[in-house]
Amino acid sequence: MAQISVDLSSEYQFWIKKLSQWDQASTLKIQQDLCLHLPQFQGFLRQLYEALKVMDSKTVIEKFPTIGQLLAKSCWNPFILAYDESQKILIWCLCSLINKEPLDSAESKLNSWTRGLLSHMLSAFRLNIQDVGLFTHGLGYTPTDCYPGLLKNVVLSLVTELRENHLNGFNTQGRMTPERVKSLSQVCVPLVALPDLGPLVKALLTCPGCDPQEVLCPEFLDAVNEAFLTKKISLPTSTVVCLWLRYLPSLETAVLRLFQRLISMERRCMKKIEGFVRDSLLPEAACHPAVFRIVDEMFRSALLETDGAPEILATLQVFMWCFVDALEKEGKKLKFPLQAYFPCASPSLIVMLLQRPKDAPQAQWQQPLGQIAHLLRETAEDQSRGAWCTPFESWFLLVHFGEWAGLAAEQLVRSEAEPPGALLWLLVFSYSPEAGSQQRAQTMVEVGAVCRRLKGLRGGAVLSARELQAALGLDRPAEPGRITRHLLLLFLLWTPSGHAAALEVVTLLSQTEEISRDLIGFLDQTLCRWDRLCMGASAPRELARALLTELHRQIWPEDGGT
Repeated sequence: MAQISVDLSSEYQFWIKKLSQWDQASTLKIQQDLCLHLPQFQGFLRQLYEALKVMDSKTVIEKFPTIGQLLAKSCWNPFILAYDESQKILIWCLCSLINKEPLDSAESKLNSWTRGLLSHMLSAFRLNIQDVGLFTHGLGYTPTDCYPGLLKNVVLSLVTELRENHLNGFNTQGRMTPERVKSLSQVCVPLVALPDLGPLVKALLTCPGCDPQEVLCPEFLDAVNEAFLTKKISLPTSTVVCLWLRYLPSLETAVLRLFQRLISMERRCMKKIEGFVRDSLLPEAACHPAVFRIVDEMFRSALLETDGAPEILATLQVFMWCFVDALEKEGKKLKFPLQAYFPCASPSLIVMLLQRPKDAPQAQWQQPLGQIAHLLRETAEDQSRGAWCTPFESWFLLVHFGEWAGLAAEQLVRSEAEPPGALLWLLVFSYSPEAGSQQRAQTMVEVGAVCRRLKGLRGGAVLSARELQAALGLDRPAEPGRITRHLLLLFLLWTPSGHAAALEVVTLLSQTEEISRDLIGFLDQTLCRWDRLCMGASAPRELARALLTELHRQIWPEDGGT
């Protein structure tokens, strides 16, 4: 062993310099030099492995203080890893550095670093089944070189043992010890993306354990979550729920990753958001109340931090669509009462909000809208009910089911009757929950006046943009508020005599990019609501799409509004 170390020391610095030169393998000369010296380098690595496997980590650092630099440069060089022999020897060297039972933070840090390099190699190159013997040794098994299905059989054996462990429960004689389960999860960290290890990963995630503390190491849980979120592995919904429940940082990461994907979108539309939300598997996992309430709390925080950003509101609404769909799939198998998902809300209000408006004729929509408005107003304006019934909490509950506010707006512009106070309150509250009762009452008077003026314009004659401007005060210097803009859009969509002037009116309204984006979001949500409720005639739909195209053209002229 001493002779090996002496020989290695004389070669070590030579290969460190070579690896530094090979870092930039972009010229033909360097590539030729690398290929010329590669057989010698592989021989050096074999010698290095023979030395490393009989040393502890402290001795390794003492004799080879730059071992990390040498191995890292080797593992990240594609020309070196292009050869199976190099891959195999490097894996041997890295595995010999892992301490199964680290004694201090330095050894734990070395383990983490080593597993990171192994994970890089295993994700970039596919291993031959006969080259995994070293890993199986770490699992407590002796490799059998003559048996080609070794890894699969070791995995099957471990899965069986974990299942028996679950069945045995507290029968300690038949249980796998928590220490062994933890050690097993540690060894699997760099391997979670390997298809053959899928059953073992699932078995580990679903093993309950009897200790008050988590038996699986956090590095394993992080690695599995990252592999799942990046589509490197596929997991059943039940397994994902187990992962997110036993390790809450993984659930938080999944929600934040969804937010990041949405923020990175240049053009947000409800259909794309729905695709991202369904792809995240969060709605299905949220059928478990604990998952739902954590996701819901993250939405609440996001809305508070962004002052009710429209994209967060749209995502929450889409999430609820998908969540309700997932609950309906469970049908009679629903395991939890609705109160478990909204513990502070009125049960009767939740039942009302969860109704499908499309199940009732449009002529009957005012009744449930009135009941929802009444129940919400009770909780939002009754200060004696406690902190959980603040206006924000009532509004937050309402925006989960945003289509009800949209229906209230449509009922107000389409009805011939005097605007109902309940619908006015519901609409105004959905736009400005922070307003006090007096300010909200004043806004209701103003919105009611807008609805009456719009109703007065409805008739057989073709409306002009000038008439609409004069009726709603759009020709004044003050910019119309969001509620007025949105009510006017709905009026134009549902009133045939206003279709001819719609494009000109929208052009007048969209004086800034912020307003244009607001109108785009409103039209997009309106079209999605019509699709979900199976409503909206062909003419309003075509007009809404034409207006969307024009607004897109204003913001992205290079794409022609597509």
